Amino acid sequence: MKNRTLALLFVGTLFFLLSGCKSVAILPTKTPVKNVDISALSAKIKSSYPKVNRMRSRIRVTYDDGSRQQQIVAQLRLESQKNIWLSASMIVPIAKLLITPEKVSFYEKFQKNYFEGDIEGINKMLQLSFSYQDVENLFLGIPFLDLGSGRWKQISNPQYYILLPQGKRNGIQPTLFFDPVTFLLTEQRVLIPGTNKNVSIRYLNHTRIEGETVPQKVEITLLEGDQIQKVELEFTRIDFPDTLTFPFEIPGGYKTLEF
Repeated sequence: MKNRTLALLFVGTLFFLLSGCKSVAILPTKTPVKNVDISALSAKIKSSYPKVNRMRSRIRVTYDDGSRQQQIVAQLRLESQKNIWLSASMIVPIAKLLITPEKVSFYEKFQKNYFEGDIEGINKMLQLSFSYQDVENLFLGIPFLDLGSGRWKQISNPQYYILLPQGKRNGIQPTLFFDPVTFLLTEQRVLIPGTNKNVSIRYLNHTRIEGETVPQKVEITLLEGDQIQKVELEFTRIDFPDTLTFPFEIPGGYKTLEF
């Protein structure tokens, strides 16, 4: 009897120790958990990322700077880590853009201008610090920074899980907002280093297609001093085709765009 009691005690203790070694389960809640286990939360958030190799969509783009509003329609084609292709139109085609990890190519038909260069050159001219992967992540609703890399701090908030990167990092360092029920990214706020520019990227709505959840409406706000510029992207007719083409050729006779 004594041996049986010791055996049960040993098994129970072993089960308790093994259970304690497992990751903390983060469950959906209307109110964020205070002092949450950030590594467990990060794993839960990353499990919600869309696993998309290729995406195609029609986007209604609305630009508003407070004094005027303009709307165009853009066709998006995206192949993960390879190509981002946009063709814009206002009844007729007006511009095309092709971004790869090595190069940015663009031309517009009104002034017959074009540009070809690397992303670093554009960042230097515009005082930004975005990479190819950042642009791809923007369209897919994925944070600019890898949650599994480096240290993070939770900012207490009654509505969202807010994570702030800690320590020295290169490139963009956004403040991230996540929904405590769906664990989807709802906003990224970025202060552009060395400037008074603030960029807010809000994911106002998501849609589920073919088992993957992707943004359906994105609002990008650039605040510089007292000037505010907004761009709203509304995605329609989203699909994930097996193959995509990225036709791009700068027409003859176009002039190099000067920044």
